[in-house]
Amino acid sequence: MTRYGQIGWRLAAIAAFVGTAVLAVALTRTPAHDGVSLSSDVSARVCATSGLQAWLGLGPASVTGIRPAEGTYYTLEFTNVSDRACSLFGYPEVSAYRDTPKARGPIGSAAARDPSARPKPVMLAPGATAHAGLLVTSSAEQVNCVRVTVEELQIALPGQVRPAFVPAHIPVCSQEGQVSLSVQAIQARPGVPGFTVAP
Repeated sequence: MTRYGQIGWRLAAIAAFVGTAVLAVALTRTPAHDGVSLSSDVSARVCATSGLQAWLGLGPASVTGIRPAEGTYYTLEFTNVSDRACSLFGYPEVSAYRDTPKARGPIGSAAARDPSARPKPVMLAPGATAHAGLLVTSSAEQVNCVRVTVEELQIALPGQVRPAFVPAHIPVCSQEGQVSLSVQAIQARPGVPGFTVAP
């Protein structure tokens, strides 16, 4: 092989290596925009209950700030189903809810606020999802707990009066004053089973 042929072969090998490295970086990078972001503008259009779809996700209780012995960890997911961007900020108000022929209304005490996730303004583009962590405390650890299983959660979003209702199947204490639920502030992006995604 001539000297020029050797140089050409080496240049081709270097170009192939650089191209492979660039492709690997491109494939391993996370998307730059997933439709949800933090915002410093707390005066932006607030997400209305009618424009969001609320649903319940389940993740193992190996969550930062939550010990497995404390209970079962869920994520409350909020998806913007409207055609306009809107914002969420703060804690959702969450209660176990019963809707039967004999009784209709909240059961027990409303969820306590868990300060382990600091409230931050979250901007939701159409189709984007945010989440809030929800812990259901083990009723076996509560004294004089009359345990019932509820089929719904009543959720009032920050700044909204009209509640949303989410199907659930969770045990709670039915007496007023016994807190079975605790909820974190709404966070950017969907909740991931096993941990919360830090913005």
